[in-house]
Amino acid sequence: MNTTTDVGSIPAITREEAHRLAATEYGRLVTQLRSLSADDWGASTDCALWNVRDMVGHSVGMLSDFTSFRTLLRRMWSASKASKRTGQPMVDSMTSQQVAEHAALSTDELIALVESRGPRAARWRTGTPKLFRSMKLKEEVGGVPETWRMGYLLDTILTRDPWMHRVDIARATGRGLELTPDHDGRIVADVVAEWARRHGKPFTLLLAGPAGGEFVAGEDGGVIEIDAVEFCRTLSGRATGTGLLAQEVPF
Repeated sequence: MNTTTDVGSIPAITREEAHRLAATEYGRLVTQLRSLSADDWGASTDCALWNVRDMVGHSVGMLSDFTSFRTLLRRMWSASKASKRTGQPMVDSMTSQQVAEHAALSTDELIALVESRGPRAARWRTGTPKLFRSMKLKEEVGGVPETWRMGYLLDTILTRDPWMHRVDIARATGRGLELTPDHDGRIVADVVAEWARRHGKPFTLLLAGPAGGEFVAGEDGGVIEIDAVEFCRTLSGRATGTGLLAQEVPF
C-alpha cells in the first residue's frame, strides 16, 4: 500500500546526501554506458543537436569541470569568452566546448573518464567551502531570470543533469533504465518539492514506477497521474506539459 507524502515534509538534500546521490548517479552512468552497442552511440537523443556520443562527451566534460577550482575557472573563462564572441548563452558555449573537446575519444576512453572522474567530482562538489557555495549566479528557467546559490548548482542541478541524460540515453537506445526508490525516488521527490514551491498551488500527484510515489499539497487540488520519469521529462521541457505540468524545473 502506497503512503501519501505531504510535499512540505520532503527534506532538503544535505551535503552528505548530495555526495551519495552524485556518486551513485555517476556509477550508474558507467554501468549504462558499458551496456551500449556500437550502434547505440550514434542514436539521436531528445536533445536535438546531440546523439548519444555527443551527450556522453558533454557529461564527461561537465563532471570533469567540477573536480577542482582550476578546472572550473578555466572552463568559465573559456565559455564566457566564447559567449561574448558568438552571442550565445554562456551555458551553451560551455556544453558545446565539452562535446567538441571529447569528440576524438573512443567510447572506451569516454567510459573510463566517467569512471575515474565521477568519484572525484562527487567529492569536490560537496566539499567546497561555505563562502564559495553561498556565491550567487544568474540563470534562466523557462525564459525567466533567476538568481541561484552556487550550493544549489553543486548539490542539486549537477546530479539532476546526469540523471536526466541517463534517461535520454535509455530512450534513445531503447534499453532499460535502472531505477530504485532510494536513489531515483529521492531525486524525483526533490524535484516534486521544488515544482510545488515554484507554482504554489494545491495538488495530488500520483507518480508511477520505481522512482514514483504519491504526493499531496494543500486541499482540494486536482489529481495528476503520470509516470515519474515522464513527469521529470515534462518539467525539463522534453515533453509538453499543461496545467501545473507546464511549470518548468531546472535540470
